[in-house]
Amino acid sequence: MPTRNNTLNLIEAFGQVLKQLRKEKGLSQEKLAELCGLDRTYVSMLERGKRQPTLTTIFKIGNVLHIKPYKLVLRIEESID
Repeated sequence: MPTRNNTLNLIEAFGQVLKQLRKEKGLSQEKLAELCGLDRTYVSMLERGKRQPTLTTIFKIGNVLHIKPYKLVLRIEESID
């Protein structure tokens, strides 16, 4: 069973991977949010590990960043190991 610390590490890892992918695509938080149909402040909170994405959000972000959701999750997992 995941502990609170593991969950926090996972949320922070998602944020770091999201930020890295966004920057690789040359997108601002505002542009990524616009393309995903999300609020810019939500993208900022995701990147800072203050919010957790829903499954729907992971698919939206993956679509915009041209990465399959499972590969996005794999990158997050790899960043934790």
